[in-house]
Amino acid sequence: MLTGEKCPTNMLTIRDALEALEGRWKILILFSLSSGPKRFKQISKEVGRITDKTLSKELKSLEGNQLVKRAVHDTFPPTVEYTITAHGMSLEKVIDELHLWGLVHRKKIIGTNPEEQPLSA
Repeated sequence: MLTGEKCPTNMLTIRDALEALEGRWKILILFSLSSGPKRFKQISKEVGRITDKTLSKELKSLEGNQLVKRAVHDTFPPTVEYTITAHGMSLEKVIDELHLWGLVHRKKIIGTNPEEQPLSA
């Protein structure tokens, strides 16, 4: 941990991070975009079980926190593409650690690895 003391500055910065990444979708969206630029429907398909309204709201929030960039291409009809920013990529270690913790947690609680479960589980 950062320190044994309860430092208000540490709490503030952790709160800032949690507010930027709150909810069940933002980290999954960032993970989807980490493999390259994607269009809205591609993100929706990869993340799965997210409504268009929610995805739109989450992308706007991520864009506001400079974690995602939205680019509108001059085509007919207009093409919109989303990319993860360098600031968003700075979360790579956090996402990797969250993945590793999730593997251990799933094994401890459910008793299986994700590879042993169907995708719908």
